[in-house]
Amino acid sequence: MEYNTKGKVLKKAVVWKNLFFYRKSDAIFQLTVEFCRRFLPAHGDRTVDQMVQAARSGKQNIIEGSEDGMTSSEMEIKLLNVARGSLQELREDYIDYLNTHHLCLWPVTEPRQERLRDFCHSHNDFEDYAPLVDKMNDEEYANLLLTLCHQTDKMMCSYVEKLEERFVTEGGIKERMHAARTGYRQQQDEHMLRLEEENRQLRAENEKLKKMLAELNKI
Repeated sequence: MEYNTKGKVLKKAVVWKNLFFYRKSDAIFQLTVEFCRRFLPAHGDRTVDQMVQAARSGKQNIIEGSEDGMTSSEMEIKLLNVARGSLQELREDYIDYLNTHHLCLWPVTEPRQERLRDFCHSHNDFEDYAPLVDKMNDEEYANLLLTLCHQTDKMMCSYVEKLEERFVTEGGIKERMHAARTGYRQQQDEHMLRLEEENRQLRAENEKLKKMLAELNKI
């Protein structure tokens, strides 16, 4: 007897390495490590640890959220929002760096910002940015990271909205387990009804055969 898979409890696994916003978050982490190496003191500045940890938290919570999402949509949404919070914290660190060093935060209408925005939009991996690491000054570097953080946050925000919509329509694991159990019981009931109907038909056929045999014996 076969059962359909409409009542599957676990969601299909998401390959987090293929998510564009994960790839950008990994680039942000590696670029932040290089930024701190180039422009911040190697010792005695807690900002370095804060920035590196915030960048790492961004990408790690995407991984954990995607892994946990197979069993818990709620946890996936929660961890992705934690990742967003970490990247927003990192953005503030880059803004603070620009302000305290009297550097320019490029406005959206700035031609350099427009070119940077286009480049970041079409490049997701650290390897795309690695050749620029030692060529950019700190103002250019900070604006690059701010752009990447902003784009990654927007992509994650859209993704979380879709997860929330799916959670509303499909529910969490408890709801999916209930639906799976209900679907299984319904199929069992339908199967039993089919068997009962087949038995009724067989009994009716047996009665017909008995009558036919009785008539033949009279001849």
